[in-house]
Amino acid sequence: MEKIASNINRRHFIKLSGITGAGLIVGLSLKGSNGISEVANLSGETASYELTPYVVIEKSGAITIFNTKPEIGQGVFQSIPALIAEELELSLDQVTIKQTGGQKQFGPMQFAGGSMSVRSSYTELRKVGASAKEMLLTAAGKRWNVPVEECKAESGKILHAGSGKSATYGELAEAASKLEVPKEPKLKDPKDFKLLGKNTQRPDIPLKSSGKAIFGIDVSVPNMVYASLAHCPVFGAKLISFDATASKKVKGVTRVETCERIIGKYKYPAVAVIADNYWAALQGRKALTIKWDYQGNDTFNSKTYEQGLRDLAKNEGTIAHNQGDFDKTFSASPVKLEAFYETPIVSHSPIEPMNCVASWMEGNKLEIWVSTQVPGDIIESFSKAYNVPDGNLKVNVLFNGGGFGRRLYNDYIHEAVQLTKKIGQPVKLIWTREDDTQLGPFRPMTFSAMKGALSADGKAIAFQHKVIAPSLDASEKENYDKAKPDATMTEGISEQKYEIANMKNLYVYADSHIPFVAWRAVTSTTLAFAHECFIDEMAVKAMKDPMAFRLEMLTKDSDTKNVLQKLKEVSNWDKPLPAGWGRGVAQYEFFAGLGGYVIEVSKKGTGVKIEKVYGVIDLGTVVNPDTVKAQVEGAAVMALTAAIKSGITFDKGQTVQTNYHNNKLVRLNEMPQVEVHILANGGSTIKGAGEPGLPPFAPALCNAIFAATGKRIRRLPFDINDV
Repeated sequence: MEKIASNINRRHFIKLSGITGAGLIVGLSLKGSNGISEVANLSGETASYELTPYVVIEKSGAITIFNTKPEIGQGVFQSIPALIAEELELSLDQVTIKQTGGQKQFGPMQFAGGSMSVRSSYTELRKVGASAKEMLLTAAGKRWNVPVEECKAESGKILHAGSGKSATYGELAEAASKLEVPKEPKLKDPKDFKLLGKNTQRPDIPLKSSGKAIFGIDVSVPNMVYASLAHCPVFGAKLISFDATASKKVKGVTRVETCERIIGKYKYPAVAVIADNYWAALQGRKALTIKWDYQGNDTFNSKTYEQGLRDLAKNEGTIAHNQGDFDKTFSASPVKLEAFYETPIVSHSPIEPMNCVASWMEGNKLEIWVSTQVPGDIIESFSKAYNVPDGNLKVNVLFNGGGFGRRLYNDYIHEAVQLTKKIGQPVKLIWTREDDTQLGPFRPMTFSAMKGALSADGKAIAFQHKVIAPSLDASEKENYDKAKPDATMTEGISEQKYEIANMKNLYVYADSHIPFVAWRAVTSTTLAFAHECFIDEMAVKAMKDPMAFRLEMLTKDSDTKNVLQKLKEVSNWDKPLPAGWGRGVAQYEFFAGLGGYVIEVSKKGTGVKIEKVYGVIDLGTVVNPDTVKAQVEGAAVMALTAAIKSGITFDKGQTVQTNYHNNKLVRLNEMPQVEVHILANGGSTIKGAGEPGLPPFAPALCNAIFAATGKRIRRLPFDINDV
C-alpha cells in the first residue's frame, strides 16, 4: 500500500479543509503495509503524520467530522460519522459533516462499493472518537486537578459531578491537543450505545427532502459551458467523419469537439457539441451528421449470442473449485438431475444520469465536481492520466442520485476533463437517459449449467455449477488470461455452507465486445438464481421439504444455518398456506455478506401475485436498523425488476431499449410488502448491508412460483402475469 501524505501537517490540513481555529485534530495513521491502524494527533503546528484526519474540534466549540465514503443513498452520511460521534458522546446535530474528495491525507479507502463502508471502518473510527474523548477527559482532569475517573463526557461537554464544574469540548480542545493519543482507548459497551444500533435520523434526508442537497447534476460554476455527446450506438465502431454545419447554426452552440470515452480496456470516440446552455448543446448534437465504421459489429444480436453461450456450455471450462470426486460420484449415483439457467443483461439506470463538471486551469490545475463512488481513484488515476501534479487536482464529491456500481467507473469524467482541457473553460457534461440506457456499461448475461446427484435416501452427494458468461475482468484488462479460473465470474458458488462432499464448479469464458461491469451485488445477482433454484430442484427430486432439505445439509453451526432458521421462524414455514398459494426459500452468502428470503405467492389468472416477502439479513453488527431495512427493501425492488422486466437486448449491434418506457422498473403498485429481520448478534465478522438483499430474491420468488403452480422458471426475465 502506498504511503499517504507524509508531509501533511496541521497548517496544511487546515488550509485544505477550510477549517479555522482548530484546537484538537484526531485521526488515523498508516502503519507499515497493514493499512490504517493507529489513532494519531495532528494538533501541533509542527506535527507530521501519515494521517487520516477524521475529527476536528475547534476552540469555538464547532466540531467537524469527515465522511470519507460517498453517499449514494446507502446512508453513510450518517453511519460513518456516527461511529465517531457515538464514542465522543455527541449527537449528529452537534457536528458538521464534511464530505472528503479523495485527498490523499484521507487515506486509500475513499470509495463506496462492495458493501464495505461500515465493515471496513467500524472499529477504527470508534477508536478515533474514543481517543478524542479520553484526551478531553484528561485535559479536564488536569485543569480541575481532579482524578480523570471522576470526569464524564456528555453531549459535547466534560462534567465533574463532585464539584459541579463543566467545560465544553471547544474550551478543552487546545489543552487536549498537547496530550499523547491513548494507545488502546476504551470502547463503549454496546449496551450503552445511544446512536449505534438505533433508528437514528439521517442528516442527509432533510437536505434531500427540502431540495437543499446538492447532487452532481445541480452544480453550476462561473463561465461554465455545456456539452452533449454523440457516441456511436454500435459498440466498437470507429469515427470516420462528422459535419457540424447544422449544429453550429443552433443558437447557443459555440463549438464542436471530439473526445474519447475510456471504460476499462475499451476506448470509444465521441463528438461533443458545446453550447452556453444544455438545450442548445442537445439540439446541436441532434443536428450532427456523423459517419461511423461499424467494424462488423452491427451484426451483433442477443439471440445469436445467447445461442453461442448455450453451445459453449458443452465445453469443460476452467475449474473454479474441486472437492471430493464429482465425476465418479455423479456417474455412479442412483439419482441424477441436470438443469440450465439463464439470466439477462441489465442496465444500472440510476435516477441521476451520468454528469460531470470539470475545469482545467492554468498551471496544470484541474477541478472536478461529480457524483461518484470512487473519489480516491479519481485523484490517483486522473493525476497520472493527465499529468496533473500532486495537489493540483481537486475533486468535489456531491450526493449521488443512485450508483448501483455504475459510478465506480469514470468514463464520463474522462470525457469532461478532455473537453475542458481542449477549450479552456469549465464544462458541464450531461448524458441523456437514452445515453445511460443504451451505452452501458452493463451487467453481463450469465448462463449456468447445473448437475446434481442424490443418494438413494435423498441426500445431496454431488453438485456442479458451471458458469458460462463473458468476464468482468476481461472488460477491464487487455491481458486477461482465458485459461485461468475467474473468481469474479464464479462468485460465491463454492462458498455456500451446504455440506456436499463432492463438488466441481467450472467457468466457461464467452468473448464479447460489449463493456460489462459490476452491478449491485456483482455476479452473485445472477449465480444465486441458478444455484438456489437448483438446490430446490434437488429437494423436489428427493421428495423433501425445501427448507428441511437445506437444513439437513447444515449440520454444523453457521451464519447460513441461523439465517434459514430465522426465515423458517418468521415466515411460519410449517403453517399450511391457502389453496393456490406457494412459498419459496433462498439464501446466498458472498463477499458482501449474507441474506435470505421466504416469498409467498398466489395464483392469479394465468400469472401469480406476490403476497408477502420475508427477508433476513445477517450483519453481526448494525449501525442504523432503519437504513438497513431500506437497503434490503431497495435490493428487493432491483431484484424483482431484473427478474420480471425486460432487461437489455441487442439488435443490429445496438441496444434495443432506450428509456424507462421500454427498460422498465418495478412500480410502486407492483411491489409487495417486505418484512425485514436483522440478525446482529455480534461476532468477529461484520457483514455488509447494501448488496446481500439482492441475490436470493429471484430464486426465492421462482421457488415459490413452482410451489404454487408446478412450473419451474429457469430463464429471467419472465412475465409474472403469464407463468
